[in-house]
Amino acid sequence: MAGRVARQRLLAAERQGLKLAVLCRTAAVAVGMIWLTVGWNLAGFAPSPMAMTALALFGVIGIVSYTVVGTRYERWWLKYALYAIDILAVCAVFIVIPVSRFAPELPQVLAFRAFGVHYLFPLVAMACLTLSWRLVAWSGLAAVAGWWVAFGLAIADMQQRLSWSDLPSRPTAEEYLNVFLSPDFVGYGTRLQETVLLMIAALVLALAVYRARCVFVAQVEAEQARERAVRTFGRFVPETIAERLASDRDALAPQVRHGVALVLDIENFTAYADGRAPEEVIATLGAFLARAAEAISNREGVVISFTGDGLLAAFNTPLEIAKPERAALDAASDLLACARESGFRVRVGLAAGQIASGRVGSERRQAFTIYGDTVNRAARLEVLAKDVGATVLADAGVAGKAKPDDLLKPLGEQKIRGFEAPLAVWSKQVMALPGV
Repeated sequence: MAGRVARQRLLAAERQGLKLAVLCRTAAVAVGMIWLTVGWNLAGFAPSPMAMTALALFGVIGIVSYTVVGTRYERWWLKYALYAIDILAVCAVFIVIPVSRFAPELPQVLAFRAFGVHYLFPLVAMACLTLSWRLVAWSGLAAVAGWWVAFGLAIADMQQRLSWSDLPSRPTAEEYLNVFLSPDFVGYGTRLQETVLLMIAALVLALAVYRARCVFVAQVEAEQARERAVRTFGRFVPETIAERLASDRDALAPQVRHGVALVLDIENFTAYADGRAPEEVIATLGAFLARAAEAISNREGVVISFTGDGLLAAFNTPLEIAKPERAALDAASDLLACARESGFRVRVGLAAGQIASGRVGSERRQAFTIYGDTVNRAARLEVLAKDVGATVLADAGVAGKAKPDDLLKPLGEQKIRGFEAPLAVWSKQVMALPGV
C-alpha cells in the first residue's frame, strides 16, 4: 500500500518537475531569441533567419510538450525524446553555425575550441527537475553521443588532423603553439576528457536524484505507517495518545515489556440482550464500551481489542507509562463507575507481568495484539470473578502496588484453569451495583 502511494506521488512529482523543466527550456529559448534579435542588432549583425526559425520551432515543441504532460496523450518516452532533441540540437549548432561569417574557410572544429561542451551541462542539470534518475542518465548518454557525432562530422572533411600525439616528447614553446594554435588541431584527448567529465557529472546527478527518491519513498512509508497506527488506535485512545504511538516508530514493533493486562466483561449480557431490539442492544453496548475505552485512555491505557461485550486493555504497552499497576487499579475503579451509570454489572481481571506485543496480519490489514501468560492470567481472573462472586480480581503483581484506599482483600490461593500452581488472588471491595 505504502509502495503504491509512494509511486503515485513520485509520478505526480515527476510530471510537475517535467513541466518545470519545460518552462525553463522555454525560457532559455526566449532568451536565445532575444539575443538573436536585440543582441545581434546591437553588435551590428543581422539576425539569422534560420536560427530564428529553429528557436521558434523549439519553442512550439516546448509548449506542446507542456500541454501534453499529465494528460491521456502523454507517453513515457516523451521526456526522453524531448531531451534527446534538445541535446542533439545543441550539438548540431557546432557543425551548422559557421565559426566565423567573415572567414568561412576556417575548419568547423574550431567551434569545439571556441565554445565547448559546457553548453550541454545546463540541459543535463534541468533533467534533475523531473526527479527521474533514468532521464538524467539518459541525458548524459545522449549528450556524450551527440557530442562525439558532432565532432566526427566536424572533422570528417579535414585533410590534416593534429592532436596531442603530434607534439614531440619535449616540445619547445614554439612547437607547442604551432600544434595547439593550428586550425588543424582537433585534440582527441581534450574531447575525451570533456565527455568523461560530462558523463561523470550526469551519473553523479542521477545518483543524487535516485537517493532523493529513496528518501521520499522512506518518508511516504513512514507517513503511511504513522497513519496506520493512528487508524489502529484512533478509535480506542484519545488523539493525543494515538499521535504519541504514531510518532514512536518502535512502539508497534514486536517486544516484551512489563505491563498490566486488563480484561473486562459484562455480567449476564446474554440475558440482557434477550428480548430487546438489536438496535437498542448495540446502541447501549456501544455507548458503554465507548465510555469504558475513554476511561482506560484517561489512565494512559490502551484498548487492544473489543471482545463482544467486553474488552482487552494494556498498561505500559505499547505506550510506556511510569506506574502501570497504579493506572490499572484506577482504571478498574473508573470502569465500575461507568458500568453503574450504564446499568451494567461488570467483571474485571487484572494481571501484571511480562507482556508480548506486536502487529499481526497481512500487509493490507494489520492489528496490534498482546499475548502471553500475563494476558491469559487476566482473562482467567475475570472468569474466576464469576465463581467467587467478585467484581475485580487482581494477581499479586497488581496487589503489591495497591494503596489502602484501593480496598483490596486477599482471597488466598485459588486454582485457576490453565495454570498448574494455585495463584494468590485479591478482590476489590466495591459498593453493590444494581443488577442488569
